[in-house]
Amino acid sequence: MRVLVAAFDELPARTAYDVWRLRQQVFVVEQDCPYPDLDGRDLEDSTRHLVLLDDEDGQGGAVVGTLRVLDDGGWSRIGRVVVAPAARGRGLAAVMMDEAMALCGDREVRLDAQTGLTAFYEAYGFAVTGPEFDEDGVMHVPMARASRPGQARPPRP
Repeated sequence: MRVLVAAFDELPARTAYDVWRLRQQVFVVEQDCPYPDLDGRDLEDSTRHLVLLDDEDGQGGAVVGTLRVLDDGGWSRIGRVVVAPAARGRGLAAVMMDEAMALCGDREVRLDAQTGLTAFYEAYGFAVTGPEFDEDGVMHVPMARASRPGQARPPRP
């Protein structure tokens, strides 16, 4: 496995295509949530795409997971967290979250978690910050990890 962290313009074209195909496969088709995945935030200069590549294919790596880290001003936002169906159950979401949290450093981090994944995110220091809500037929809860002043801070995306 290899982790690629890149701005939109730094993503190889085939990798970008595979990222959006995976997001469509899982969020739109598998979860039956027709929504505007291409919301413009992927293109923002400060957005970082974290892509998990399986190098076993000999072709530079098949995309098996992805997420994005957005800069929402006073905090970072993690979203579009997805692992390919064939790659689930191998701890790959944790690999991506470890990388994402390192990327965010000591900043406050927010996300909207599918309700069934609340405990997963709590392990990263997130706490539920509001009531459960329905997003495209899937129940979510807003979560945040408070900023951690004084800790080493990697460069902000």
